[in-house]
Amino acid sequence: MAFGQFLFHLALNFATVVQVATMVTIMPIGVVFVARIIEGTKITPQKIISGIGTFLGCVFLLTDGYIEQLSGAGDSILGIYLSIGCALVGVIYLVMVKPYVQVYGPIRMTTYTFVLGFIALYPSIGVIWNIWVNPFDFFDRTHVEYMSIITLGVWNTCMAFILLLWGLSKIPDVARGNYLFFLKPLIASGLAFFILEDKITINQLIAIFAITGFLILEIFYSPISNFLNLKEINQSDRKNIST
Repeated sequence: MAFGQFLFHLALNFATVVQVATMVTIMPIGVVFVARIIEGTKITPQKIISGIGTFLGCVFLLTDGYIEQLSGAGDSILGIYLSIGCALVGVIYLVMVKPYVQVYGPIRMTTYTFVLGFIALYPSIGVIWNIWVNPFDFFDRTHVEYMSIITLGVWNTCMAFILLLWGLSKIPDVARGNYLFFLKPLIASGLAFFILEDKITINQLIAIFAITGFLILEIFYSPISNFLNLKEINQSDRKNIST
């Protein structure tokens, strides 16, 4: 997973934020297929429909309706490939880590993940790129720089990861639970509107309704389907009694 995070940040050197964010959003769909291979989880039609629908909604939201923003040329193609690699690594990790989180807990597994990732990445980055990070000069940077790094490390990585693993460990169907990942760009748009006072365009509103609509379809598909089946059975029983 540390390698996946590395691919994510490396991709930002080549592709735009929109391109990377959109490609990483394929993770919930990937979880469906990886969970099928590893755990034997059934792939239902509603999972496929809602997964594809919400993904397309995220693409529309992140590109604000201008799909050509995803077209890559030159170095951006490399960035797109790296972000897809990040998504695939993350998908495999999320499926395989679930039983360990249920046994050892999300805090311990998050600690193991990034400590072991550090041990692997630190010498690899040093040997390949000759970049040896010195942790002792951390506070020699400007106040904004080191506080930004701390915030990203503690809030965006540590706390978010603990909550993600904790939530997934409580959900029987990891593939279905991962669909909440599609809410990430939607929430980001809402926060940008209220905090940064960004404008929400018509295209973004369409995407937001599409994402929430497909997620609601996925959540309530089974209860609605069972209700309709029960209604048909009752009607059939009434006909038989009348006959």
